[in-house]
Amino acid sequence: MTITITSRPRRNRVSDSIRSLVRENSLQVTDLIMPLFIIEGNNIRQPVESMPGISRLSLDLIVKECQTLHQLGVPAVVLFPALDDAQKDTRASESVNANGLYQRTIAAIKTAVPEMTIMTDVAMDPYSSDGHDGYVTENGVIDNDITLQILAEMSVSQARAGADVIAPSDMMDGRVGYIREALDAAGFTHVGILAYSAKFASAFYGPFRDALESAPKYGDKKTYQMDPANVKEAIRETLLDIDEGADMVMVKPGLPYLDVIRAVSEVSEVPVAVYNVSGEYAMIKAAGMKGWIDYQKVVLETLLGFKRAGANMILTYHAKEAAEWLNE
Repeated sequence: MTITITSRPRRNRVSDSIRSLVRENSLQVTDLIMPLFIIEGNNIRQPVESMPGISRLSLDLIVKECQTLHQLGVPAVVLFPALDDAQKDTRASESVNANGLYQRTIAAIKTAVPEMTIMTDVAMDPYSSDGHDGYVTENGVIDNDITLQILAEMSVSQARAGADVIAPSDMMDGRVGYIREALDAAGFTHVGILAYSAKFASAFYGPFRDALESAPKYGDKKTYQMDPANVKEAIRETLLDIDEGADMVMVKPGLPYLDVIRAVSEVSEVPVAVYNVSGEYAMIKAAGMKGWIDYQKVVLETLLGFKRAGANMILTYHAKEAAEWLNE
């Protein structure tokens, strides 16, 4: 019996060297951004129970962690503060404290590792007694425009401390343009904005909220975070943020939203980030600890999947260990 095959794609898979030559996407250490949780104190490491391998770190240990990450080639970190309830109020006043934990941490990292890009989270929830990303009125409504004023003040305070990129994660309407104007007016035209443009109201954020103890005290975030069913809305949000001055845009979460990453990357004129969020990390970590998957291979395959979908950079709790593997 004669078999006639006119095309043999397997010829491009016959060896490691050929596979490397025809590979369409690649994962590099320079694609990675490490999220870090900050707490007050000295020489304190508090493990996050729902995120094995991840801890809240005091300022001194955060600086050491950034030095290690820099040595591994990780180019950027994004910071999140874990504050006591006594430091929280309805207007997130602690967020603009020039001597606050967050601002002191930014300055300390910049002094110790000036080459490290510091990205800062801009939203009210870590500082808010309500646990929401926006200002809550007496009748329980999230007031968009009052929130913008607070976010702008927060952004300028972070820029003064040494932030390189401001990352508003609140999903309020018009916040990118408002923050851009505030930064420029304060003389920080060089500070970039990474907009959480397509941030969905996801069930995958649970471990993160455990880490910061920042869950809403009542209600949910569905009036400002996006409906997980929508893709066109994500594109609209992205284009609005770009028009308002975003230097980079983000899709969050990652794994359940690969189609959104692809859709956003096809219309965006600026780099696209993805946040491989805490729940995604926890699932893979738990399965790896159980021995149900090859943890290292699954992590690297997951991160490569984000690149294949169209992401230029990846915020991931796997960043440090992935950098160690990629450097081997």
